[in-house]
Parts: sequence; C-alpha cells; structure tokens
Amino acid sequence: MRRSYLFASFIFTGVLLLAAISASAQTGPLRGHVLLKQADGSTIKAAGAQIDVFRTDLTGSYPTKANKNGEFVYAGLPFVGTYIIAASAPNAAPYALKNVKVGRDIDYELILAPGDGHRFTDAEAKNAVKGAGTGDAPAAASGESATDKANREELLKKNEEISKSNEKATEINKVVGETFKAGNTALSAKNYDEAIRQYDTGLAADPEQPALLTNKTLALKARGVDRYNATITSKDEAARAAGIDAAKADFKAAADAANKAAELIKAQPAATDPAEQAKQAANRYSVMSARAEAMRLYISKVDPTQADAGKAAFEDYIEVEKDPVKKSKARLDLAQMLLDAGAGDKAYAAYQKILAEKPDDPDANLGAGLALYSTGDKTKYQEAANYFQRFVDKAPDGHKFKNDAKDILANLKNTENVVPERTRPATRKRP
Repeated sequence: MRRSYLFASFIFTGVLLLAAISASAQTGPLRGHVLLKQADGSTIKAAGAQIDVFRTDLTGSYPTKANKNGEFVYAGLPFVGTYIIAASAPNAAPYALKNVKVGRDIDYELILAPGDGHRFTDAEAKNAVKGAGTGDAPAAASGESATDKANREELLKKNEEISKSNEKATEINKVVGETFKAGNTALSAKNYDEAIRQYDTGLAADPEQPALLTNKTLALKARGVDRYNATITSKDEAARAAGIDAAKADFKAAADAANKAAELIKAQPAATDPAEQAKQAANRYSVMSARAEAMRLYISKVDPTQADAGKAAFEDYIEVEKDPVKKSKARLDLAQMLLDAGAGDKAYAAYQKILAEKPDDPDANLGAGLALYSTGDKTKYQEAANYFQRFVDKAPDGHKFKNDAKDILANLKNTENVVPERTRPATRKRP
C-alpha cells in the first residue's frame, strides 16, 4: 500500500526553490589585507587602513576600514560587478588594484609605499589604473633603492598574476551567469533537456556552484518524474522498461547533483554579517529541501540500500525547515521512504517520533502498523493490528487506504487469530 502521490506538487515546489536560488546568488564576499612598507624594505600590517572599493562597470563605491591586522572583508557585494580596490593610510602613498571580482575566494594583497597619506577618489582610482597592464597602480617613489625596485617589481609580477586570474574569473562568471539564467528560463518552461544542458555548460566552467547544481537537481527530478509517469502504465513492456530505466537514471543523477550541492554548502565558512547570514540560510534551505526530495525518489525508486543516506538528507532538511506543516510532512516522507526501502524497523522508529507528538495522526498510525507488519515477525502482529485499528478509527471516510487496512485486519484475524486491542498503542518517548 505505498502512497501513489509521490510526485504531486513537485513543479510548484521547484518554482519556489528557483526563486530562492536566483535571489540568493547575486552577491559574493570580497576580502584582502594591507601591508605598509618600511624604510628597511620590510612590511608591517597596516592597521586601520582606509579601503575604498569602486565599481567600474556601474557607479558604486563601498568604503570600509581594515582591522588591527590590516585585514578587510566585505560580506556581500554584487556578484556580477567589476571593481577597483584602493587602499590608503597616513604617511603612505595610495594604491589601487583593478579587475577585481567578488566571490572567488582570493585574499587580495595591497602593499603601500611611503607617501603623503592621500586617499584616492573614485575618479583618481580609475585614472590611476587606466592603461596599467599589471592590474594595479602603486604610487611611484622618487629615488627608490635597488631593494625597493626589486620589491616593487615582484609586487607588480604578483599582481599581474592576480589580474590574469581575475580576467579568467570574469569569463567564468559570465558563463555561469548566462547559463544559470538560460537554464532557469528553460526550467520554468518545463524544457528540462535544455535546462540540464545549460546548467551542465555552467558547471563545466565552474563545477563548484551550488545554485547550478541545485537547479540541475530540479530539472533532473522533473524529467525523471515525466518519464516515469509516461511509461509506468504502458502495455509495451520494452517501452515501459526503457522509460523506467531512463527515469531511474535521472533520479540517480539528481541525487548526485544534490549531494554535491549540499557538500559545497556545508563547506562554506559561516557568515558574520546579518544580511549575509540570511542569504546563507536561504541557500542552505533551498539545497537541503531539493536534496531530501531527490534522495526520496532515488531510494524509493532506484536504490533502497541508500536508506541511511536518505535519512541523513531528510534530517538536514528538517533541521532548517521552519514551517510546521512542511516539517510534519517531511517527517512523514522520511518514514515512508524508509518503509519503501524495506527498512521496517527504522521506519517504525521514524513513525514513533511522529506519534509521540501526534498520537492520533492517521498516516503515522497506518505507517507504524505497516512497518511492523512488513517485518514478517509474528510477535509484532498484535501491535501492528492495534495501529491499523487506530488508523481505521481516526482516518476520514474515503481515505484511499482505509479499506486496505480493514482487509489486513481481517486477514490477521482469520490467519493469525490476532484481534486489535481497544487501547492506544504504546509510543516511545522521544530521546
């Protein structure tokens, strides 16, 4: 008596997730540190240095201060922008670095030479880096020593490498942004083949993009559902087998993509800025909810031996789900997935957690009865019958499994002489 509404409301859920991912993928972090060159050629941390980030593709400036270690962090700047970082400090010449991109996990280094403490304006910073092939514009020092010259040239070489890395990052960001947008358009239009192709193109440029992986999960699940539903009732055995195999391949690929996205999300350092914390939480929710559904389908339809991995995925999702209705549904889906996988004892434990809070829940009583009955252990039949009877008593008329439960009760009575007791089945306390 497995539930037949496994695929209901999937597309609606996908649209909600799509919106969440799109909104949360528009900013990224930027970090770096500032050093101050000394007369002997050594450097010290430029505590409290002034940092000005100027956007070059659009108008925008983002001032901040370095901390006591000369470090600075912007929790979230527009992801698609191109920037200049300008640094200044008392008794130092200003320094500007161009072709900067956010969200690339680069610790930008800026070294200030001795100077008059001037601070670049937006226009001065842009003019300073204009035409500079190295990507930066350190202020020239008159009469610099051979050591200073060597240090400056080494710095220019290092920044040249950073500039090239930034140019590559710019191209990658362009591909990622374009394919994400095109894939989302195709996904909304239910053109799943095109959506998957677009997401794969973006992932080829940067395979560590949780948003691309999550929306690819959605597209694969949706295509798998269509394939499964289109062929499951076919009278052509060869066509039915081919269609189901194709659906199973999609379910497996969806689970793989979702697990990779979850791995990346979990590895991200915790944000400290409240706005960035909210975005991280939204991203985590989107990934975990998509992963739980992907694993449910994969385990129920493809590989029941992965029940423990599916249980872990659901637990991650339940942890971040704040809506009580959705959380309750997720707990039932987890228990049903374990039951579908043939893990009767684990399914029973999952239903027990639900019944500890809601002893009259019809679906949980039915599930607990099925979990015990499915083990084939006759010593558990009495308790199973008690749960079936409670389901019959509490389920509304017209429930699609009510007659099935009555049939099981009749069979238990006729073949095993088991009659339900008119007492509430015992429930274990939650640990």
